[in-house]
Amino acid sequence: MRVGLAIIWALHFLPLALLARVGAALGTLLYALARARRRVVLANLRLCFPELSDEARRQLARKHFRAFGRSLLEHGILWWGSKERVHALVQVEGLEHWRACADRPVILLAPHFIGLDMGGIRLAADYRLNSVYSRQKSAAADAILIHGRTRFGQTTLFARQDGIRPMIKSLKNGEPFYYLPDMDLGARDSVFAPFFGVPAATITGLSRIAELAGAVVVPCITRQLPGSAGYVVRLYPAWTDFPSGDPGADARHMNAFIEERVREMPEQYYWLHKRFKTRPAGEPSPYA
Repeated sequence: MRVGLAIIWALHFLPLALLARVGAALGTLLYALARARRRVVLANLRLCFPELSDEARRQLARKHFRAFGRSLLEHGILWWGSKERVHALVQVEGLEHWRACADRPVILLAPHFIGLDMGGIRLAADYRLNSVYSRQKSAAADAILIHGRTRFGQTTLFARQDGIRPMIKSLKNGEPFYYLPDMDLGARDSVFAPFFGVPAATITGLSRIAELAGAVVVPCITRQLPGSAGYVVRLYPAWTDFPSGDPGADARHMNAFIEERVREMPEQYYWLHKRFKTRPAGEPSPYA
């Protein structure tokens, strides 16, 4: 881990155009070598895009690994680059939708696209923006994650393992929250909601936190742009009639919105995660 971080640090001095090419090449290598993760990606794509041929899904998986490789190396700019270089790396669109909610607590819904950290750290460079993270098994990985997401001094990170109370308190204090609720965290506090027509264990935290804090949800999606163009983080209009009072309906609402964004850039969703590992009773794992 430390060797890998040292390489990312050394490479972050490269011009973005060259760094992007090196990252894409790294992704191609990872596709060839990371057999277990490649199988996870292909299993996810088989579930979500059954209309595609096997070869088309393999091509999409290769694009995903290249995009992931780019984002992995470009994290070096987020973690160690100047604020000016972070600004140059990530453009921001749709701030008016956030500003329109200035009179209420705001949750920025940030699904797991590969540019997730790019959007969060870019916004945190200019605005107070708290977030949540999962403690890592590696101390080095944990330290760099915390450093990267808090380095501009305007972010408090809450460990997911500590529950939602600290998040609700921060929202009620007027501190916006960058929330990442679209991973399979097991059956606890989850409902099965369709994602690409497949039942997916979906935590109900977004609607529960929004209800308890009286918060409005503003979706926030980060897209990786071609070549040396970097990334763009786009904020969408705040959701109306959310939460609805029905956690299952709210989970379906969230998943449907994320699915629409995934279809716009399918190579950029975080397919490396076992999104469907928790199954309804009696249903086999697609990753077996």
